[in-house]
Amino acid sequence: MTNPLLESWDTPFAMPPFDRIADDDFRPAVDAALESARARVAEIADSAEPATFANTIEALELADADLGRVLGVFYNLSGADSSPVREALAREFSPMLSAYASDVAMNEALFARIEAVWAARESLDLTEEQSRLLYLTRRGFVRAGAELEGIAKDRLRSVTERLASLGVQFTQNLLADERDWHMELSEPDLDGLPDFVVDAARAAGEERGAGGPVVTLSRSLIVPFLQFSPRRDLRERAHAAWTARGANGGDTDNRDIAREILELREERAGLLGYDSFAEFKLETEMAKTPEAVRELLMKVWEPARTKAEEDGLRLT
Repeated sequence: MTNPLLESWDTPFAMPPFDRIADDDFRPAVDAALESARARVAEIADSAEPATFANTIEALELADADLGRVLGVFYNLSGADSSPVREALAREFSPMLSAYASDVAMNEALFARIEAVWAARESLDLTEEQSRLLYLTRRGFVRAGAELEGIAKDRLRSVTERLASLGVQFTQNLLADERDWHMELSEPDLDGLPDFVVDAARAAGEERGAGGPVVTLSRSLIVPFLQFSPRRDLRERAHAAWTARGANGGDTDNRDIAREILELREERAGLLGYDSFAEFKLETEMAKTPEAVRELLMKVWEPARTKAEEDGLRLT
């Protein structure tokens, strides 16, 4: 029996055949797609032909297309309809994908070919799109540790893989806290809420077998409830639960995870030659530097505080 995730999809707009895809299909599909991607990357890196944009940058862009297609289906499904099976698969995939990404980024022969194309870029008559792709490809390799050597390179690989696993665990802990909490509402508690919020609360209560409407920590329900409910006491309870996700103790508590993530991010930045994770992160963003971000926040802070104080006075 063939795996539908690995087939060509003869469907409208090449949409995945969701009716034929089962959770059991994902692990073998990811394994096969990873094997194919590794083989294509090795072929690019070990080529005896001189490096060109087509046989290196363009080929690399397409090397893991099958993997991207399989993962696109998986993460869309798991994001929209999470389940214990899909969460377990996400935990399995995280170190596998991180290891693959590190193997590619730290492949010395492959990076040497990218550097050769980069060095010759002025003479290649590239289009704007090709020039941008070359720049982003090289920058991505450098930021992933391609220029590191020895112990630093090995340590960055370990840090990156650990961060990937922690990120999945952090997200799944939040989802667990969201699933476990709800606040039951009486009919009078619905007064003043828009119809779409009332309908969502009733649907959530029915789904949970609560025998009446409820507020859950699903963003599509709790955010409009906090916005529109005239009941301050109910908003306070809901907001407290919302802000306490991942900080309730027990197996889903994220505080130690968050601490380790921050420490590892700082270490990764240091390994790559940055003074802080903020400096590393912002280098590719519009703001560019932590100082620019702080300057913008300070410009916003004073008028925002003044407006908040004015609103507070009107409510007293």
